[in-house]
Amino acid sequence: MEFTPDELAGIVDLFGAVDRSTLRQACVELAYKHGEDREPASFDDAIDAAIAEYHLLALDDGDLLVPGPVAFPELPEGATDLPHILDAESRTIDRDRLAVAAQERFRADAAAAVETGDRERIERLLDVSYELEVWAPVELDEARRRLDDALDG
Repeated sequence: MEFTPDELAGIVDLFGAVDRSTLRQACVELAYKHGEDREPASFDDAIDAAIAEYHLLALDDGDLLVPGPVAFPELPEGATDLPHILDAESRTIDRDRLAVAAQERFRADAAAAVETGDRERIERLLDVSYELEVWAPVELDEARRRLDDALDG
C-alpha cells in the first residue's frame, strides 16, 4: 500500500501533529488492514517526499510532523480507527512556532535551489511561497525575489 502526500497529511491531521515513528506505525497499521505486511521503514521515502514538497512540515529537527502548507489532507480508507489503535495523543502546535519553522525551512530551500540553479525546484518553491504565506504569518518577499532573480538570471 502506498500513500499519497495528502493521505500522509490526513493521517497526521487526525492527531494535529505526530512524530515520525507514529506516522510510520500508522502506515503499517493501515497497510495491515489492506492485507499487506510492511516494515515501518518502508514508508520513509513517501514521508520524505511529502516533507520535501511541503505536504508535511517537520519540526524539532524533523521528529515532529504537521500537515504542511500545500497539503489537502485526505484520510486513507480505515484511517479513522487510528486514534483508537495507536497510543498517540492529539497535539496542537502554536501557529507562531509553525511559522518560524516554515519560514526557516523555506529560506534554506530557496537558497539551495538558487545555489544549484535548479529551475524546476525554483519554480515549485515560488508556488509554495504563496501557499505558505496564506498558511502561516510569514514574510517571504526577499526569498521570492531571489527565486525570481534566479529564473531571470
